[in-house]
Amino acid sequence: MAIAETLADKLATDVIRHVEKTGDEDIITIMSQALGDSSQTLQEAFITSVRVQRAAIRANRLLKRRIAEHEARTNGDG
Repeated sequence: MAIAETLADKLATDVIRHVEKTGDEDIITIMSQALGDSSQTLQEAFITSVRVQRAAIRANRLLKRRIAEHEARTNGDG
């Protein structure tokens, strides 16, 4: 259901921003439970979106770190 995925993605993005700003990891569980109380479909889409977005964030950070390390090695040789 496209509307559930769209809503879940937006909510997951907002929740992840909150977690990164505050360190409040509990909000993910709280939001998931609140969603599950009224819509299992939205809850599942939210959990999936949080996992996918966080994996992408970790991968992006890893890539940036590797690029920076490579550039530091390359610039150190000159």
